[in-house]
Amino acid sequence: MLLRVSLLLSLIFLLAWPAQADEPKPYKEGSVWGLTFIKVKPGMFDAYLREVLPVRKRTMEEAQKQGLVLSHKILVGEASNREDWDLLLMVEYKSWAAFDGLNDKFDAIAAKVVGSEERQVQMMIKRSDMREIVGDKTMQELVPK
Repeated sequence: MLLRVSLLLSLIFLLAWPAQADEPKPYKEGSVWGLTFIKVKPGMFDAYLREVLPVRKRTMEEAQKQGLVLSHKILVGEASNREDWDLLLMVEYKSWAAFDGLNDKFDAIAAKVVGSEERQVQMMIKRSDMREIVGDKTMQELVPK
């Protein structure tokens, strides 16, 4: 008897499985966001933003003009502890396919906006005195249907 019940339940489960697999997802895939988490060193917030914002603005405007990015944002907030980040840089891309060849395209924009590779390295060294990059993450937005 127990064997029959077990077989019957197994059969019901197997018959229901394809129906669940065919159900549409309750969301659609949206844009992809590149996130950079930054911890600005104490007392360096305004100096860091004076250094970063003009170059970032020109870079992102050019990237949008070329259709490489959809949008960009900067969020700021209090760190929850000493190791936490307090500045979030966000870049929105149309899809994962937007990342194909993206480094070369952004290298060309950086050469146009900042200048030589040596100049770019000098800027990164200067910025590292004012901040620490805690991490990077790439995530896709899910839009409820």
